[in-house]
Amino acid sequence: MNIVSFNALRTIGMPSVTYIKPDLMYKEIERIKDADLVLFPETWQVPALVFGLKKNIFPSIETMQLGANKIEMTRALWSVAKEYVPYTEILESTESNIQAILTTFPFPFVAKEAKNSMGKGVFLIESEEALREYASKNDVLYIQEYLINDGKDLRVCVVGDEIYAAYWRVGIEGEFLHNISQGGSVCSQFIPEDALKLVITIARALNINHAGFDIIVSEGRFYILEFNVLFGNQGLNRKDATVAQSIYAYISSHFSPSNPTPTTPGKIIS
Repeated sequence: MNIVSFNALRTIGMPSVTYIKPDLMYKEIERIKDADLVLFPETWQVPALVFGLKKNIFPSIETMQLGANKIEMTRALWSVAKEYVPYTEILESTESNIQAILTTFPFPFVAKEAKNSMGKGVFLIESEEALREYASKNDVLYIQEYLINDGKDLRVCVVGDEIYAAYWRVGIEGEFLHNISQGGSVCSQFIPEDALKLVITIARALNINHAGFDIIVSEGRFYILEFNVLFGNQGLNRKDATVAQSIYAYISSHFSPSNPTPTTPGKIIS
């Protein structure tokens, strides 16, 4: 199988993979045309690869497009599992909508930027002044109820059509965010099986095949907060297979036009 990757770190150890820097895409267009599969394109590359060159890509186009925008992601989640999404309003940033939010949501509530990850662009709004500050910097208001929780959330990583790993992200006491990048810690014990079943059901419904889903437990219920396409490797303590090996096993069974040749070394184009 002839594979092109636009992300060298995510595909280390995969056989028969040629790495091309994303900004060399059009200089290497013929090589890309010859590829059976393209791995980890950047968001801006997806339309040209899928609609123009008719390439198979991994992660899937659904993963890439929904993962790049929390608004589109939330609307897609509403379509398949609305009862598992915190109450959310998505509104144009206008004075009347600010007033509507102040009427609808008790303090504190959560505001998010549409395009951000790793805990960035997520705010706990505790006053009208904080809401107006957020609204002044965003054309669209993404407002979500604040869910009482015990200071942790569950990260469930999907690779291909299976759960690769799951772990709790435990926040620093008194802190709003639980992200590892924001100082949280990892705990791999007591992972609820029902949460894993929920994630795999949603992932398969939306054709999400490489993402870290974030779930919070509030008053005994699971809620999907969001998913991130390029999840970090903290907490990924599986010994039987690396993420790259799991990806390769999946793409070999789903995309290979013939038997892969694992002895062929990869290439780097720079």
